[in-house]
Amino acid sequence: MDNQIVQQFINIVGENNVKQSTAQLLAYSYDATANFQALPDLVLSPRNTKEVSEIVKICNVNKIPIVPRGSGSNLAAGTVPNQGGVVLLFNHMNKIIDFDKENLTITVQPGMITAEICKFVETENLFYPPDPSSMKISTIGGNVSENSGGLRGLKYGVTKDYVKGLTAVLPNGEIVQTGGKLAKDVAGYDLTSLLVGSEGTLAVITEITLKLIPLPKYKMTSIAYFESLEAAAKTVSSIIANKIIPVTLEFLDRKTIDAVEQFMKIGLSTDVEAMLLLEQDGDLSQVEQDIHEMTEIAVENGATFAKIANDEEEAEQLKTARRVALSALSRLRPTTILEDATVPRSELAEMVKRIDRIAEKYNLTIATFGHAGDGNLHPTCLTDLRDEDELKRVEEAFEEIFEAALSLGGTITGEHGVGEMKAPYLEWKVGESGIHLMKGIKAAFDPNNIMNPGKMFAKNTKKRVVLQSVY
Repeated sequence: MDNQIVQQFINIVGENNVKQSTAQLLAYSYDATANFQALPDLVLSPRNTKEVSEIVKICNVNKIPIVPRGSGSNLAAGTVPNQGGVVLLFNHMNKIIDFDKENLTITVQPGMITAEICKFVETENLFYPPDPSSMKISTIGGNVSENSGGLRGLKYGVTKDYVKGLTAVLPNGEIVQTGGKLAKDVAGYDLTSLLVGSEGTLAVITEITLKLIPLPKYKMTSIAYFESLEAAAKTVSSIIANKIIPVTLEFLDRKTIDAVEQFMKIGLSTDVEAMLLLEQDGDLSQVEQDIHEMTEIAVENGATFAKIANDEEEAEQLKTARRVALSALSRLRPTTILEDATVPRSELAEMVKRIDRIAEKYNLTIATFGHAGDGNLHPTCLTDLRDEDELKRVEEAFEEIFEAALSLGGTITGEHGVGEMKAPYLEWKVGESGIHLMKGIKAAFDPNNIMNPGKMFAKNTKKRVVLQSVY
C-alpha cells in the first residue's frame, strides 16, 4: 500500500492502532474456516464512528477493499481478506453506549463480546436471548453481520429479531442511522433488516441498539437418549405438536456424543444413536409442566433413558456439553470443517440419514449435531487438509449435503452465513433472479465494490448436483 495512504490512516487512528508487519498481518489472514487464507495490506483499529467514516472515505477514493472483523470466529470465510486491503478491528469500540430500562433497549458498540452483553443485562433482570455457541468470544457486530442464531433460537428467534436500530458507515463514508428505540416504525424501506446479515458487504456497523425482554425466572433442563434417529426426530415433532415451544431442543448424534464425553467426561451414554437436550424457561409451574411433559413424550417415542437435571449446576454442565461439540470433535483429526444446513424439522431424521449415506459414499467421518427444534444441523467433517484426495472428497460430499437439504425444502445455511465458502452455492437457493436482485442492491450501496469484496457472490456458480441415484 502506498506510504502516503498509510500515513493518512496513521493520522486518523494513531500509529499504535495500525498493524502492517507481516507477522501482525498474518494473525488476521484467516478466520475459523478451514483452508481459506489471504494477507491484508493493513489492519486498523478505529476508536469511534467518525474515524471509521474517515477511513472508509480514503478507501473509497483509492478503491481499497475493507473487511470489518469481529473475533474471527466466522465459519464461512466471511472475514478472510481475499483481495487484500484494510481489515477493520473493533477492539477499542467495545463499550455500552446507552442502557435504557424504560424502553427495554441497550445500545452497544460492535466490538463488545456477546456474552458480556448477556451478563450485564441479566444483572438488571433483563434478557438478551440470542446465544450463538461462540458467544463467549464472538462480538455483537459479528453476530449482527451474520444474523447469528443459537441454542435458544427455537423459542426466542435469532439476532435480527432483537436489532432495533443501527449506526452504519456507508461505502462513501456517509454515516446513516436506521431504526431506533421505537416499538413501531414503518418509515420507508427497512434498512435495519437489510444491513443485518449483510456480512459486511454493504456498510460498516458502528453502533447497535438491541431489544431486551424480562429475564425468565426459572429454567429446567433434561436429556433423552435414543437407539434410532427416527425416534429422536419423532420426539421433536411430537413436542411441537403438543404446543410446547422449548427454549432449547438440541440434537447430538453418536459420533458427537462420543467426542464430547471423551472431552468432558461427564457420564454421557456413548452406546446410543442420538441424544436430545431439552430446556424450558418461564414461570415455575409452566416450566415444571413443560419439562416433565417433554421428558414423557421422549419416553413415549422410544427414549431408552430420560432424565431431568437435578440442579442448575448439572443443567449448565449438560448445556456446556452441547456448546463444546465443535471443540470436542476438533481434537480427533488435524482439520475440522463445520457446516450448516437447515431443513424443515419434519425432515430432520431423513437429513441426518442422508448425511450418513453421503459420508459412507465418500469414505469420510462426518458427525452431526445442531438445533433440532428449528431443523438447523451442523454436519462436521473430520479430515486433514494435507490429504488432497480426501479434501476433494470432502468438497464433493458437502455439495451433496447442500443439495440434499435443498431437495428436502431446506437451505444451504441457517446461521453461519454465505461468506466466500458458500458463495458458489447461493444461486442454488435464491435462483438466478435472486442473485441479480442482490447484486443490484450491492451495486447501489457500493459501486466501487470495496466492502468485503468476493463474499456472498461467486464468479462461478457450482453446477447443481443430481442425487436421485444416491437415495
